[in-house]
Amino acid sequence: MRIAIIGAGMAGLSCAVQLREAGHAVSVFDKGRGPGGRMATRRMEHEGETFAFDHGAQYFTAREIAFQARVRAWEAEGIVAAWPAAKEGAWVGTPSMNAPIHAMAEEAGAIFGTRIHALERVGHQWRLAGASDEEMFDAVVVAVPAEQVAPLLASHAPDLAEDARDVTSEPCWTAMVAFEGRVDAPDTLSEAGAIGWAARNSAKPGRDAEQECWVIQANPRWSRAQLEREAENVGEELLAHFARAVGDLPAVLFRTAHRWRYAMCEKNDAGALWDADLRIGVCGDWLSGPRVENAFLSGLELARLIEG
Repeated sequence: MRIAIIGAGMAGLSCAVQLREAGHAVSVFDKGRGPGGRMATRRMEHEGETFAFDHGAQYFTAREIAFQARVRAWEAEGIVAAWPAAKEGAWVGTPSMNAPIHAMAEEAGAIFGTRIHALERVGHQWRLAGASDEEMFDAVVVAVPAEQVAPLLASHAPDLAEDARDVTSEPCWTAMVAFEGRVDAPDTLSEAGAIGWAARNSAKPGRDAEQECWVIQANPRWSRAQLEREAENVGEELLAHFARAVGDLPAVLFRTAHRWRYAMCEKNDAGALWDADLRIGVCGDWLSGPRVENAFLSGLELARLIEG
């Protein structure tokens, strides 16, 4: 079949790679400038220097056999490495968190900068509003956050759209800070006031150890209370919480903040959903659980459902 996949995060790309290996013609579309999703890396230029921050997922684990096999393959390719400072069994992408996603996107031939805003049924096929009008697909996979699924599927697959509406995701405000000197603190910090997690990004494998870059993520409750505030103010306040947790801080070279409106989904046992009559499927961590591995396995499960 010719299959369109909307969303080039871990779930969509996992599904795409599996379907391509099974012989299907797969086209992956994503509205972003590049791959990553929640496994994103932000690079910022400031006064002639580039600072890099893994501002989404900080690490991932591999518990299931299928994902363990993929992680071992990534390790052999040099695009992931163990990071025991986070916890036993923790992995990160190298030289940045989105390295595995980049590799999968390249393998899948993902197309970026393309926002799919509607689906159109033409006979037994699908046309995607936002892609080429000439392209027709036998099946569509929607691999975006639950909150973005319902508008796409409401008129064609109301049951799937309703499943997505029932899901709640927690937000997360994230500050990214580069300091002039080393912060006198361990490489990771968790559950300190408003801070859910903070990490010395430059201490991860493959990063520039000469820089002192930190990612400071607020806990869900605090993020929810500050959801609509300006990023500049939120970043300043998170930095103050960080100072209270670790003590005096070196001078700040650069600081910015990012709001993840749909950062952490609740656990769900559906795995993936497939309507064989309409040939529409959905996958993502919102159908499985909040970990990177859950997203990978959800995409894998949907590919298997499509294969029958």
